[in-house]
Amino acid sequence: MIERDGDYAFDLTLHGGEGRTTIKHYFVKESDLPVSVQMWTLDPGASEGMHTHDDPPLEEVYLVVSGTATLTLDGEVHRLGPGDAMLSKAGTDHDLVNTGEEPLRVIVVWGDPGNADLTGFSTVQHALKALAEQS
Repeated sequence: MIERDGDYAFDLTLHGGEGRTTIKHYFVKESDLPVSVQMWTLDPGASEGMHTHDDPPLEEVYLVVSGTATLTLDGEVHRLGPGDAMLSKAGTDHDLVNTGEEPLRVIVVWGDPGNADLTGFSTVQHALKALAEQS
C-alpha cells in the first residue's frame, strides 16, 4: 500500500488553535498499528492550541520535517527545527506554534501509552547503546 503526500488531506482547527493547519492521516483504515501517523502542515503563525490528553490518555511525538516551531510543554517553551522531536506524555499541557515564515511540516504520531518490548530488534539495540554512550 502507498499513500502520496496530500492524499486525503483536510484542514482542521485543533484545540482552539489559530490559523490554517492541514492534516494528512496516513493509512487511517488500513494500518493495524496502535498509533495514528499524521503529517501536519501549519501556515506561518498557526497553532495547535494548548490542550491536554488525559481522557483518554494519549502520548504524542512531534517530529519537525521542515520549518521552525515552538512547542510549549507544561509551561516550558522549546524551540524546534528540522529533525528535532518532542514527546508529550499523557496528561501534559502542550501547544505547537509555527514561529517561522514558511509552512511548518511536522510528523505527529499519537496513541495509547503502553509498553511493547522491542529490544530484540537491532535498531532498538543500537539506539539504546547510543543513548548509554551519550549519557
